[in-house]
Amino acid sequence: MNMDQTDWNHLRAFLATADHGSLSAAARFLGLTQPTLSRQIAALESALALMLFERNGRSLTLTEAGQELLSHVREMGSAANRLSLSASGQRSGLSGLVRITASDITSAYELPGIVQNIRLRAPQITVEIVASNTIEDLMQREADIAVRNVRPEQPNLVARLLREKSGQFFAAASYLEARGRPNSLGDLAQHDWIALGHVPRMHAYMADLGIPVEPENFRIVSENGVVAWEMCKAGLGISPMDSEVAAKTPQVERILPEHLQVNYPVWLVTHREIHTSPRIRLVFDLLAQGLS
Repeated sequence: MNMDQTDWNHLRAFLATADHGSLSAAARFLGLTQPTLSRQIAALESALALMLFERNGRSLTLTEAGQELLSHVREMGSAANRLSLSASGQRSGLSGLVRITASDITSAYELPGIVQNIRLRAPQITVEIVASNTIEDLMQREADIAVRNVRPEQPNLVARLLREKSGQFFAAASYLEARGRPNSLGDLAQHDWIALGHVPRMHAYMADLGIPVEPENFRIVSENGVVAWEMCKAGLGISPMDSEVAAKTPQVERILPEHLQVNYPVWLVTHREIHTSPRIRLVFDLLAQGLS
């Protein structure tokens, strides 16, 4: 494929459409109208003499040629993004407050390194972290950017699906040595559990996963995920945790990994001011880069 003469705007439109799965979602992300985006995709297909997408109702599926092109365009997009971020970070007047809301686990264990990068790129930006397990309302300006595990429903928000993550269940080796390592789901009923938040809600969640525990099994309760995890590390029971966070904790072990795993998406969400605010654009892009 020869892309030497291809308009980068057309390639950017292709990348956004591939990532979001539909013209409407990609158009919202890029701040374009859907007809404009559709024309850019058509122009790219015409220039390359290839069909890149198969239309299935409102959704789009990459063709084999589209999949081949995607890997090349993604590399170009990453290089362009790094250049843009570097230039943005050096721009005079790029200052002010950006409020990021994320779960306490994400805030404590994933954001520090990303915020350090933001500070290096744009030292005049002030970053406020709102560590919360509730969904902050961006429309009410409780935060500028949110890291969420559910897709927002408000049409006026800009959302990017970053990746799929997985969570499992863990206990400290000291706890398992004292209480025994479970070999089946049925064994879990004999163990102590740590509840993240309201016990009835946690119990219902476990029941949906087929874990045979009762409310009485939850011996430690905390609304704060970091506190709950520290209790788990101290040997006080079994707790769910993001697999990548747990992998950094050598004193814990996975519980029945072949049976217990939960997959969930990571969404990065902001409001439409991203198209007019350089500081929010910069922080959004650096968060996307770090969390991906």
